[in-house]
Amino acid sequence: MQYGQFCPIAKATEILGERWTILIIRELLMGARRFNELQRGLGDISPSLLTARLKSLEEQAMITRRRIPGQKGYEYHPTPACEALMPVLFNLGEWGICWAKHTILDQDFDAEFLLFYLERSIDTSKLPGQVAVLKFRFADLVEQQDWWLVVRGDRTEVCLKDPGMDVDVFFNCTVRTMADVWMGDRTYREAMRAGDMDMQGDPALTRNVTQWLRPSIFAESPREAQTA
Repeated sequence: MQYGQFCPIAKATEILGERWTILIIRELLMGARRFNELQRGLGDISPSLLTARLKSLEEQAMITRRRIPGQKGYEYHPTPACEALMPVLFNLGEWGICWAKHTILDQDFDAEFLLFYLERSIDTSKLPGQVAVLKFRFADLVEQQDWWLVVRGDRTEVCLKDPGMDVDVFFNCTVRTMADVWMGDRTYREAMRAGDMDMQGDPALTRNVTQWLRPSIFAESPREAQTA
């Protein structure tokens, strides 16, 4: 879309204003490089639309596309112009916390999306040993109540089926409670005191959960909108 204005906000919006574009940039800046990684973080976007948006970003010199050695696919890397949007996206997220949180619906709390972000948040260097298993039971789900994060070395993956290994830490709560705690709207202690979360497991891990399960980058952001 062309606005026909020399205003820099208008020109930036011509590049960034299409649906999904900002979220694609969010995923790129979070480290997603391959098409399936981007799809996983975006959820409902169709492959054809994602392809079109990536092509547009490449044409605007926001990303570079590189063939994966020995494979058919490509990797997508942010350019300096794209990386310069990190503080903009952070400020946009902080604005959303203060001014758009009332628009969050119950159906926005998606377990798969949450586990994807928790997977990214594991600091494997802070976990003892080569293997660790975290189990999440979401009481508000009818199907697929149980989810696992399996850490092997420096890699973490989401499992939908019991991996058949001892669980190091067990979380029992709703999807919303886990999301609120990870986002920084509540602490683990507050959620447990209220009876909204039960966390059990190795005391060395449960006592220091925020050290190895890093909270959202917005955990310390202000929560209250200034309406004066």
